[in-house]
Amino acid sequence: MAPYLLVPSARLVIPLGDLDPVAAAPLTDAGLTPYHAIRRSLPKLLPGSTAVAIGVGGLGHLGVQLLSALTAAQVIAVDQRPEALELAAASGADLTVASGPDTAAEIRDATRGVGADVVLDFVGAEATMQLGVQIARPLGDLTVVGIAGGSVPFGFFSVPYEVSLQTTYWGSVPELMELLRLAERGIVRAEYTTFPLAEAPAAYAALKAGTLRGRAVVVP
Repeated sequence: MAPYLLVPSARLVIPLGDLDPVAAAPLTDAGLTPYHAIRRSLPKLLPGSTAVAIGVGGLGHLGVQLLSALTAAQVIAVDQRPEALELAAASGADLTVASGPDTAAEIRDATRGVGADVVLDFVGAEATMQLGVQIARPLGDLTVVGIAGGSVPFGFFSVPYEVSLQTTYWGSVPELMELLRLAERGIVRAEYTTFPLAEAPAAYAALKAGTLRGRAVVVP
């Protein structure tokens, strides 16, 4: 973090157009990561399908926005925090579900017993991955985006038939350019709190305490 940064080539600098650099900053990570994950599953997010976003934090709230903007799927958001579910609803979720012992049953009811065509786990803990296995439909996608270090058993009878389990990491430069154009048109917007450079440690403290809404942007 510094007022200025040298890069080895102008080819590495992506033009922002009319987009505010402060608004663009969170998209390079918290926006690009879910965008890349969603693009992989777009063929399954047709009208009548369902996508579930588990965890509505810095990445998850942008994932909900992108699912709502780019697909015709029913979007269901899951989190254990009421404020996160409020953010999910404001971001375009059709249904919000509080995390608990009845979460899988609620999602099954919302999908008429079929399950979700695409599950995006923005947490990646053991409990959220187990939930993903419980709610994914056969032939669906279960994509782990979060890096909480969880795991689930994988075998012929331990996951729904022909479900695809995958992980993703970040995204490509062309995808970032696409995402920035969406932001420039107002289709996607990151929730963030700004901090001056001298108060950058306070941003980390807020992240650790879990009090930050969306993302933190340190502004020189």
